Amino acid sequence: MGNQRKTTLILGEGSTEIFYFMSLRDQFKGLTIKPDYPKHTNIKDLEAKIINGINSGYDNIYCVIDMDTKDQEHEHSLYEKLKRKYKNPIVKRKKGIHCEVKFFETHRCTELFFLYYFTYTSRMYTNQDLLLKDLNQHCEYIKNQKFFKNCKGLHSYFEKNGGSLHTAIYNSEHSIQCKLDGSRDYTYSELGKMIEELTKNNN
Repeated sequence: MGNQRKTTLILGEGSTEIFYFMSLRDQFKGLTIKPDYPKHTNIKDLEAKIINGINSGYDNIYCVIDMDTKDQEHEHSLYEKLKRKYKNPIVKRKKGIHCEVKFFETHRCTELFFLYYFTYTSRMYTNQDLLLKDLNQHCEYIKNQKFFKNCKGLHSYFEKNGGSLHTAIYNSEHSIQCKLDGSRDYTYSELGKMIEELTKNNN
């Protein structure tokens, strides 16, 4: 039997996601969360991390995806192929492995979910700078590791500045409903759904 652990591996595409989910650890004290990200933000390296997580015995692997990096057709096709590959749970009974790989998307990027802590928007962001500008209307936010370390936890930082995780989840779910209704295929985040799954796993 393998060394199956009740743990969740969160794979982001950069340090932003890692710092954010590390800041949520206090929200999920009964669940071991290990954030990680590939050295290079491409599909090949992401899959290598997924395979390593499966072989390490994680029962959940959550991939946090920025859709602005999937706009080009070649990268988009590779990404869709990767999702199809892991549509069903990975089961290796002899090794004691049962792993579900799930993908949670945000368009354009994770910072939209941060903005959802404060307000809802359906604005089309043609670039990331416009989104960051809107986020900075609510609290100072600088996308670099120095800022992430100095704010001493992104989640608590947003809440200290008047934001709310509950609000972010609600706004996130609303954005997905609009996408499903066909209202738009941009400015949406599935991270609210992901956090609800983490909450379920924690209980």
